[in-house]
Parts: sequence; structure tokens; C-alpha cells
Amino acid sequence: MRVLLKATLDTDKANEAIRSGKMPELMKETLDHLKPEAAYFGPMGGRRTALLVIDMKDSSELPPAGEPFFTQFNAEVEITPVMNGEDLQKGLSQLR
Repeated sequence: MRVLLKATLDTDKANEAIRSGKMPELMKETLDHLKPEAAYFGPMGGRRTALLVIDMKDSSELPPAGEPFFTQFNAEVEITPVMNGEDLQKGLSQLR
């Protein structure tokens, strides 16, 4: 199932990672581990935020998806099921 992972980073923890020079390394490790279909970064609600589209094969993948953000950035993490256009068309075709 395709999901959108939204990680809102704690400002103090993110500032610490930036000042220490570890932010690029931590983000690269996390992205290499999760292998997102797409990844976007920017401010949302005044806080640094990562939006990742991930294809999860099983619900057991939830802990390893969120933990890097919890442990490294004290982030708030939300995971929401999402669809691309092809998924939507397939789902809508089943409504007939």
C-alpha cells in the first residue's frame, strides 16, 4: 500500500543536527533505508517537514518507517494511505 509519511521535525533537534553537520548524513541514511518513491522537504506550519511517499508491503513496516524520525529528530510522524492516478482509476472501476 502506498502511504504518505509526514515527519514534522522538532526545531531544537533539527537545529542541533544542522549545527553539528549531521543533518545531510542522517537524512541520507533515512532515505536510503526507506527508499521512498518521492521525497519533498519544506516548512509546514513553521517547522521543518519531510513528506515521503513509500510503498509498504505490510503493516509491520510501520515501526521502521517512523523510528528514524522519532529517534533522530524527535519528530511528529503521521502516516496516511494515498493513491496515485492509476490506483484511483483502479479503485473507481470497482464501484460500478
